[in-house]
Amino acid sequence: QVQLVESGGGSVQAGGSLRLSCAASEYSYMYIGWFRQAPGKEREGVAGIYSGGGATRYADSVKGRFTISQDDAKTTVSLEMNSLIAEDTAMYYCAAGLASGDRWANRWANRDEYDNWGQGTQVTVSS
Repeated sequence: QVQLVESGGGSVQAGGSLRLSCAASEYSYMYIGWFRQAPGKEREGVAGIYSGGGATRYADSVKGRFTISQDDAKTTVSLEMNSLIAEDTAMYYCAAGLASGDRWANRWANRDEYDNWGQGTQVTVSS
């Protein structure tokens, strides 16, 4: 079972940038997703990447500001976050799943499609 460890969170002023990393113990998944959860809110999908072909997906709220990528070994997935706003403040989690590409394409932001989760890293954006 793949283990995931997030890093890179921190505190930043609005307009700033952060780069989160998700380190996987092995390449035994089909896709990785980044989710976030703010206090009192549901956990929501932010970005996802299908490891086989590199296809990516983004939530509308982060399109144009966040970029998800993976390294050549496919054991580290990064989330580059630019132009951060206060509404981006949340605990960020990465998660891994095994479903097919067609299923992932339509359900990448659904928490139920992910089998393994990291412990999370906190991102705080001050305005």
